[in-house]
Amino acid sequence: MLADITITEKSFGDKTLMSGVKFSVTDGEKVGIVGRNGVGKSTLFGILTGNDTDFTGDITYRRGLSMVATAQEHHAPAEQTVLQYILDGLPEYAELSHVIETYPDTMGDDMAKIEEYSSALERFEQRGFYSVESEIERELAAFQLDERAHRPFADLSGGQKRLVEVVKVMRAEAQLALLDEPTNHMDYVAKQQFIDWIDNASEAMLIITHDRDVLTHVDRIVELKDGDSVSYRGNYDAYLRQNAAKTSTGMHDHEMLERRRANLRDKITQFRRLKERARDPDTIKQFKRREQQAATELDELSTIEKPTFWIDKSSVTELDFKSANKYDKYKARNIRMNMNDQASRSKHVLVQAIELSLGYEQPVFSGVTIDLREGEAVELRGRNGAGKSTLIKKLLGDETVQTFDGELSLARHTRVGVYEQEISPTYFDLSLHDAIERVYLERDLSIGEQMIRQLASDYLFTASDLDTPVARLSGGQKARLQIIAMLSGDPQLLILDEPTNHLDLPSIEELETALARYAGAVLYVSHDGYFRDALGGEVIQIGER
Repeated sequence: MLADITITEKSFGDKTLMSGVKFSVTDGEKVGIVGRNGVGKSTLFGILTGNDTDFTGDITYRRGLSMVATAQEHHAPAEQTVLQYILDGLPEYAELSHVIETYPDTMGDDMAKIEEYSSALERFEQRGFYSVESEIERELAAFQLDERAHRPFADLSGGQKRLVEVVKVMRAEAQLALLDEPTNHMDYVAKQQFIDWIDNASEAMLIITHDRDVLTHVDRIVELKDGDSVSYRGNYDAYLRQNAAKTSTGMHDHEMLERRRANLRDKITQFRRLKERARDPDTIKQFKRREQQAATELDELSTIEKPTFWIDKSSVTELDFKSANKYDKYKARNIRMNMNDQASRSKHVLVQAIELSLGYEQPVFSGVTIDLREGEAVELRGRNGAGKSTLIKKLLGDETVQTFDGELSLARHTRVGVYEQEISPTYFDLSLHDAIERVYLERDLSIGEQMIRQLASDYLFTASDLDTPVARLSGGQKARLQIIAMLSGDPQLLILDEPTNHLDLPSIEELETALARYAGAVLYVSHDGYFRDALGGEVIQIGER
């Protein structure tokens, strides 16, 4: 066993986040960690890396275990290059390099140092460190960061830093790798490279992700739910099957619990009435004792909260009639997306491009033709930097983007909703309440207090969330705010840039379901294979494949 994880209590204020998380990781095992937004996945990551020690439980790693993790915060020296940052994160590299570089000038005839130096040389070769720099440069090239290898790490964007973190983990060859949402900023080529590494690497992995393409390649999925953890053997498809069966059993158990609680309430009322009618002291005592017994049991059962029930939509169709009715009654709340889903669609052309070439000082791409009508979807596919965002910017009126050839047009008076990868920093200092209000007011749309609270509820925000600054919202919460902004004003055209990145599995499924019945047009960029299959549409290649 490489790691045993037991967390019996992790709280924030009066809110208990975890109370029964328990699982293990074996040699070479690839484990995916999933759960609804807000259940504590990032908190768990902080506990596993040792950055969070404020919990009750035990995290036990095998003695001498080499472990590497993607950093959640970066504090690299200002001038440290990307290559040096990765090298410093490799287990043993810094220590061995120090010995090899400094001992020849200081060891003299000191046999202990000579032996240590000799051992360092041997270990350096065993770990493949003599060729590691060129190998890292090749990995960076696959992630389109080869030109950044010898530049300061601090100068990278947030997305680029996350990619560098993944390269650092991939090159470390540690016994256990911890990765938090590793594919969020990868294009389809880089993601395939990462998945190939998962399939071929010998190290064990704990991967926090809702990327179904990645979850298809793990050996086990651990779901954080209701403060506990549930382990499912196999990959994503196996998880869906097991979850459906387990949830069906859980709904039956919950229904039995509800019946028992109702029965106890009836008994308490019955014994109380019988006690009040009785005249014999012994009989009164007997009914009072039974009433107290029923009340005690009811109090104990009342502490058991309703579990979270979610079954994917495909598995729901395979449930029997009785189980399907139970699921409809007990299923967990999900985001509620109000989208125009009229049956009649005009097929009016909304976006048209003819042999288009766009760029800045010089063309970024050329030869792109698009004909997007209402009721249709078009996927922009291309590597990071190929020009997908450039095309979207031009479509939205960015005058810094130059047209070198061809035509691009957006039908007049088209209402456009945009989902961007990152929320604008202009909202960061606002509370969620004020951010929702500003979204509507900036679009000259009316909005009142009741509507703000209804929108918050529809997207699973609590009343207390409304007072939280946007900067402090989780990635999933920011994503839900993005959807609120996107759908304001009843758009006829949706432009989606990696919409599944921060959403949990039920929310992704709801988004896919809503888009499938959406009456407008969709122009999207996504490296989520499942999402692309669900949404479909014509694929427009931007740049080289």
